[in-house]
Amino acid sequence: MKYLSNVASLEFFPDRCVGCGICLEVCPHEVFALENKKAVILDRDRCMECGACAGNCAFGALNVDKGVGCAAAIINSLISGGEPSCDCSGESKKSDCC
Repeated sequence: MKYLSNVASLEFFPDRCVGCGICLEVCPHEVFALENKKAVILDRDRCMECGACAGNCAFGALNVDKGVGCAAAIINSLISGGEPSCDCSGESKKSDCC
């Protein structure tokens, strides 16, 4: 599943990565892979900005503004009982983001 293109706040600092692979284990959307004993981002647009990767990286190789984007929209819709909204106004279709 992809969300909006080129908007994820996910940052990766490869010089800090030790290749432990925890980001692969905790990411619900398979954003990461291991190549040459280091993590790499396969597809940044799959990131739902949940923060699991950054929260579990003991080496500070990842940063993400959790609580924004589609992850927050989905959680808020579950709480409120409404439809998820990623603020997909304008030309984007709602199905393109959540």
